[in-house]
Order: sequence, then C-alpha cells, then structure tokens
Amino acid sequence: MTDFKSQIHYIPISEQTFQFAVRIVKLCSFLDEKRGVSQTLSRQLLRSGTSIGANTVEAQSGQSRKDFLHKLEIALKEARETKYWLKLLLATDIVNQERLKTLLEEIEEIIKILVSITKKVKDSL
Repeated sequence: MTDFKSQIHYIPISEQTFQFAVRIVKLCSFLDEKRGVSQTLSRQLLRSGTSIGANTVEAQSGQSRKDFLHKLEIALKEARETKYWLKLLLATDIVNQERLKTLLEEIEEIIKILVSITKKVKDSL
C-alpha cells in the first residue's frame, strides 16, 4: 500500500516563493512599459513580491527558532502586502483578471503555507 504523502509533489516554500518572484518581476516589467500610476504601483509590487522569497531563504539561516520565526513573519507580511497590490491593480483595471488570476491564486497559497509554518513554530516555542 502506497503512503498518501509520498504521492504528493511538495515544492519547498523557498522555491515556490522564488518562482513567484520571477513572475512578479515579469509583471512589473510589463507595468513599467506603461506610464504614470502603473510604474509607481509596479515599484511597490516589485519590492514586496520579491521580498517574500528573500525572507524565506534568509529564515533558513536563522540563528535561532525565534529568528527563523521572525523572518517568516516578515515574509508573511510582505505576502499580504503583495496580495493588496495585486488586488489594487485588478480593481483599477490596470491589469486584467486573466493576467492576475494565477498570481492571486499563488499568493493565497503562499500566505496559507506561511501562516501554517509560523503557527507551528509559535506552538513549538
């Protein structure tokens, strides 16, 4: 009998957030081709969207469990901010829903994973 967990392909959160950051960079490159507000929002999105992965990688080198938790909480904060900017781009019709659908789904998943990890770490402290 096969173990259910062995059938699921797990992607480490650091790799998942890196791939997400790549897609954010590509979206921001598209936004930078436009003028005005799009460029301003692009800078905000680029900063928060790439920071998620940077903080998850940094957490792996945490000096303690508290440091690990702190870095992941920063990543979670940046993920929530990224979700905000994506929703704002959608609500203002700067980017259409079709282009943002996958990114919005991904950021929801990343947020859920980070919430789960931080909760488990807090419970173990």
